Amino acid sequence: MNTIAQYQVEPVVRSNLDFKLHEVPRFWFGGDPFITRVFDALSLTFPDGERYFIQSVRLFRDQITDPDLKLRVADFIRQEAQHGIAHEKMNQVIKAQGMPVEKFIQRLNKIFKFELEKRSPQYNIAMTAAAEHLTALMAETFYSHQETLRDAHPYVRALLAWHAIEEMEHRDVAFDVMKQVGNVPETTRKFTLAWTTTLMFGFTLYRANIMLKYDGFTPLQRLQMNIRGLPWFFGKNGKLSKMSKQYRDWFNKDFHPSQHPVIAQYDVWVKTLEDTGDPIQAGEAFWRAAKD
Repeated sequence: MNTIAQYQVEPVVRSNLDFKLHEVPRFWFGGDPFITRVFDALSLTFPDGERYFIQSVRLFRDQITDPDLKLRVADFIRQEAQHGIAHEKMNQVIKAQGMPVEKFIQRLNKIFKFELEKRSPQYNIAMTAAAEHLTALMAETFYSHQETLRDAHPYVRALLAWHAIEEMEHRDVAFDVMKQVGNVPETTRKFTLAWTTTLMFGFTLYRANIMLKYDGFTPLQRLQMNIRGLPWFFGKNGKLSKMSKQYRDWFNKDFHPSQHPVIAQYDVWVKTLEDTGDPIQAGEAFWRAAKD
């Protein structure tokens, strides 16, 4: 595989975007509690996860000599901070529904604190780069076809679209820090993607099921929801199963994130936001520009 970067866009910091999340219904994914709560569980991770990513990159900031990478790191940090702010608003909506958000966050903070204090900087930057690989692939997967998020409420779909765009823009920043100054062994780099995947989806499903319990669903109902809902994500034709080839590219010795194309309708989102100043309209145009 050619190691020369082929598909790259520069990070752009966008702030104060209003997604009107207070108007989103409880089960905003077509009335489906399971799929809604899985996405909600992912959102719960983002504010503290983004802060962890920022801290992991900052461990190496003083060692970076490349001016371009320095600038991209600064933009990465500012973008991730904005993601945390936006998803915190979504988390407040979830909290208002009676979900144990504070307990989830306390546990997350303990995990990230342990990683930063007990693990090496090399391990943490590799975990961050791996997580960025995962989120960039999810961005591509969820928005490459209209059908995937057709049932999602347009306001949440717009929030996730903006996040997807910026994941595309900075998907290689932590990776380049890891490669240029991180001195991360290949075994560590490869291990962290497998471990990050296990942690991300394991905790996501755990939180989703806890929230379904708080929604009032019985153990049997939750079991039935998992049996019906998990194939949507991980089945033979599951939405996340479709990213398996690009996911495995990580394990190639000469892999670089920019070897993967940027999502086809990227320019549609950027231009619509420039023309309207409205992230909801941009998100809708972005989603509609996907393959039908």
